[in-house]
Amino acid sequence: MNNKLKHILLLLVLLLLINIVGQTVYKRFDITNDKRYTLSSITKKIVEKIEEQLIIKVYLEGDFPTEFKRLQIETRQFLEELSASSSKIRIQFINPENLGDRLVKAGMFPSQLTVEENGKLSKAIIFPWAEIIHKNNSKIVSLLPNLVVQSQEEQLETAIENLEFSFSNTINNIVKEKQKKIAVITGNNELSDIQLYSFLSELSKRYRLAKFTLDSVNKNSIKSLNDLQKFDLAIISKPTEYFSEKEKLVLDQFIINGGKTLWMLENVQADTDSLNKNSRMLAYPNDLNLTDFFFSYGLRINTSLVQDLYASKIPLATGNIGNNTQFKYLNWFYHPLVRGNPNHSITKNIPPIRLRFANQIDTLQNNLKKTPLLVSSLLTKKTGTPTIIELQSIANEPKENEYNSGYQLFGVLIEGEFTSMYANRIQPFGIDNFLSKSKFNKMIVVSDGDIGRNQILNGKPSNLAQDKWTGEEFGNKEFLLNAIDYLLDDNGLIELRNKTLQINLLDKQKAFKERTFWQLINLLVPLILLLGFGIGFHYWKKKKYS
Repeated sequence: MNNKLKHILLLLVLLLLINIVGQTVYKRFDITNDKRYTLSSITKKIVEKIEEQLIIKVYLEGDFPTEFKRLQIETRQFLEELSASSSKIRIQFINPENLGDRLVKAGMFPSQLTVEENGKLSKAIIFPWAEIIHKNNSKIVSLLPNLVVQSQEEQLETAIENLEFSFSNTINNIVKEKQKKIAVITGNNELSDIQLYSFLSELSKRYRLAKFTLDSVNKNSIKSLNDLQKFDLAIISKPTEYFSEKEKLVLDQFIINGGKTLWMLENVQADTDSLNKNSRMLAYPNDLNLTDFFFSYGLRINTSLVQDLYASKIPLATGNIGNNTQFKYLNWFYHPLVRGNPNHSITKNIPPIRLRFANQIDTLQNNLKKTPLLVSSLLTKKTGTPTIIELQSIANEPKENEYNSGYQLFGVLIEGEFTSMYANRIQPFGIDNFLSKSKFNKMIVVSDGDIGRNQILNGKPSNLAQDKWTGEEFGNKEFLLNAIDYLLDDNGLIELRNKTLQINLLDKQKAFKERTFWQLINLLVPLILLLGFGIGFHYWKKKKYS
């Protein structure tokens, strides 16, 4: 009896110790092949910066389609791992049933889903959003990317893959004390504020923006250079006027001293608005005096226009019914729809990007790394300039044998140690601390100045990601935001967008056809096992005690 009592006491003490250890020591084990629940070192560094309580409210609660339960479960499991890494993080899952108006006002718009259950299609509304609150700031996180070119299953898979990047990027933006500064360059007849509103208004949520005019260079070049170097990045969007040598030197030294640049420009003067007014226009080369500037980076933007059979649509008036003009939407081959590089974090999993009167880019051999970001389809045709472009040509049946120019490059990322174009040349003005070579730096060049230009609807800017006429959605805004994030990313955060997971999705058609078989299996197998266990136990008992 004493031995039994000792064993019982020992067992109780052991259970008590295990309980104490379980309360004080917390460890999660990720046994998945793709380590989907293991936080990256980048995310861990971001979480370490959280000094005050951070609340994450997730509006994925309530009744919604079974397949999107997967998104809810994956989100919950990721956030549990995130909160386990910091006591400052608190997670709340909230049912948005009575919060629709407030969420919409905050920019969290619902998603309408097509759901297939039991062979029938139905519609469902969910709010795939999260809200992160830290101190007096709050930011929203989209949990379901809007990918118009993918199926709903692929969209769900991409959403799960992007969970870590979406949350880590937003947390990083909300906890960092100092926002990086971006200069929007003016002075050479760039796009106006209203034309860039959709892109810049979204960008201003992440960074500090300010206009910077290059007109001041002619008055006080040194001051202009010093002022520009206070910024981390410069955006140059569709300049149409000649760059002076002084302006080029200021931009050159800004880059050589570590400034990042996003160039959206073209070497041909062609505009859709002019075409719509006159039904024809002259497209002609526009010399910006930047050829030698980009030559030093191993790049040349040509003066030919590229037509692509894979193109976006424009409205064409076809007649009137009463006082109403009737429109037909036709492919306009001068507006290529281009795919992003699927292997780069900037362009992975984004919709096709619409370009307008884009030029071809040539890359030249040097010591800089050049990564293609935007490439046309195989069916292209190059048109030299000057040339007359007529709107009526849209009705002509394209001859496929003429579209044989192959893939054309429209956007490129350049990385490495840049050499100043003025290293062995006379400088237009003297600089005491002139640098001839930079440390590692990055720039992105897109050969279409309109890639960031939103349309104007009733005097107001429309969404850059959507065409105001056709309602088609494009990846322009997402591409530009990712490009800025990549250029200003010092810790490799955006590389989380390259995370790939193997999500095993249910084959709905097969499940519907075989549902009766599997229902019987689930019903009968447990009963058969239970019956077999009962018979076996009865036989064993009878044999042992008979």
